Amino acid sequence: MDTLQRNIHNSDIPVVCRACEARHGGICGVLQPDQLAELSRHSTRRKLGSGHEILGQGEQVPYYANILKGVVKLSKMMSDGRQQIVGLQFAPDFLGRPFVSESSMTAEAATDVEICLFPRRIVDRMAGDLPGMERKLHSQSLKELDEARDWMLTLGRKSAQEKVASFLYLIATHIDPENDDKSCFDLPLSRADIADFLGLTIETVSRQMTKLRKDGIIQIENNRHITVGDLRALNDAAGND
Repeated sequence: MDTLQRNIHNSDIPVVCRACEARHGGICGVLQPDQLAELSRHSTRRKLGSGHEILGQGEQVPYYANILKGVVKLSKMMSDGRQQIVGLQFAPDFLGRPFVSESSMTAEAATDVEICLFPRRIVDRMAGDLPGMERKLHSQSLKELDEARDWMLTLGRKSAQEKVASFLYLIATHIDPENDDKSCFDLPLSRADIADFLGLTIETVSRQMTKLRKDGIIQIENNRHITVGDLRALNDAAGND
């Protein structure tokens, strides 16, 4: 029996956590059964519909969350009301910044999502006491920093087609990370949101999606469902190494 199977059937692990796939890739994966049980006692699972605001910019942060399913959209608003999508988060990402009491951005469900909420004070205490959790949170922060730098390259240097292909490749590889060859998914953002995220017009996004379809790199059904038959071809279209 492998480690994952032993964990699932370990009677010391809370029942709600045993079959949680996000646990093994998220912060909970570094916790011992007794530590996981302590965190679980304070946790709450919630299912939220698309468009639900999880946390607003400038609000006090009462909780953090593990994303179990779906996609969360992160955005920042300027003083004059202009808004920019600055990132997307997927399962099993950790939503929130430890030891920071005020949210610097808005987190909104881009699709129907399921999250596991933890009180901020509990996670902050455990992160301070448990080096493994602190390292895991630090590792995710560095991963997000690397992704932000890659996205700066996308926005600053890539062509319109490469930007749209980069966005589709981002979604494909995060929604279905185990599949290296092909991927099927529903777009988590509207055309308007994709345009905002990429710094393009809605017309340009639609035009480049059509071009990728005509080139045989993607298939589009019902305007939202995307099939990528060859992820390598999409990666090449995105201009990635």
